[in-house]
Order: sequence, then structure tokens, then C-alpha cells
Amino acid sequence: MTSEVAPVGTSRPPMTTFDPRIVVFACNWCSYAGADTAGVSRIQHQPHFRMIRVMCSGRIQPAFVFRAFEKGADGVLVSGCHFGDCHYIFGNERAVEQFAKTMNVVKLLGIEEGRLRLEWISAAEGGRFAEVINEFTDQVRALGRSPFAAEDAIDEIEVPEGGPCLNGEHGSSGTGSGSGSGTGAEGGH
Repeated sequence: MTSEVAPVGTSRPPMTTFDPRIVVFACNWCSYAGADTAGVSRIQHQPHFRMIRVMCSGRIQPAFVFRAFEKGADGVLVSGCHFGDCHYIFGNERAVEQFAKTMNVVKLLGIEEGRLRLEWISAAEGGRFAEVINEFTDQVRALGRSPFAAEDAIDEIEVPEGGPCLNGEHGSSGTGSGSGSGTGAEGGH
């Protein structure tokens, strides 16, 4: 293996480390708790993400993903409960349907498919969360900055209250869990 050495008297431009801005939409019951498990267990992982807690991965509409890209995200990770473990019975099945629609539009817009990922992570899988976020960060880092980032306002991303619920009705997510109830940007672990 040959390594390059700069001749004496010359210098190379300093290497800059690209830290991708990643938005993670995580279901409240499993994936968000999995990220928390990683943090509490002090499992080392990339810190370059903004966590947005939603009540169910099935609630993630294509518009949420495109809003994240518009606000400066270099990559978007959608994460939910494993099949059979969804607190809303079929929410993760709906997530697959929504993700397929989103991916079709991603292809049409010319956004690299590697900037969007869907994963299933349970509350007990802190190690898996760390592994996924590390892999995805490296994957997005290899792609470089998103050409679709119109502005660097990633801290302003919000998931609107209400909207269609899993049962097709409109209104809030029906949790009444007080602060956070699945909206707003949460800090990365």
C-alpha cells in the first residue's frame, strides 16, 4: 500500500470534516426510547442528528421529510417499532407505505436515495440505534452536503399538531401526554 507524502516545503490544504445534518423521525414508543437507551448506556455514536419524536412512524408523511431537506438536512432517518410491536397495531405498516411514496418522489427530484432511510429499532436496542446512526452518518457524509438545502434552519423544523391520524380522522395524535406530545425538534443524544 502506497501512502502519499507532501514534499518538504509544501503544504496540503487542511482537511475539513463534514458533519452531516441528519433529522431522525423516531416513534415515541420504541425508536425514541432506543435512542434514550443508547444515551443512558453511554454507547458511543455520532452526535450529528436532530431527533424529532412522533407518536408513530406511520404518521411521517412525505411533506415532513421534504421539509427537513428544505430546512438544511443532509439526510433523514425514519424509525419505528418492529412489525408486531406497534402500539397502534398497524402504524409501521403505514410507515412502509408512506416511505415508499416518499422514496418515489425523492427519485423524481433527483435526491440521492442514500439520504433517506427507514429502520426498525425497539426500546431495548440502544446498541442497534447507535449502529444505525453511525452507519447512516457515514453514508450521508460520503454523499456530501445536500444540494437541496435552501437554508440552514434545521433547528426550526417542527411537526405540525393534528393532521391525519392513523385511523384517517383529523385531529391531534390522541395522546395528551403533555410536553412534547410528538412535536418539535428534540436534541440529539
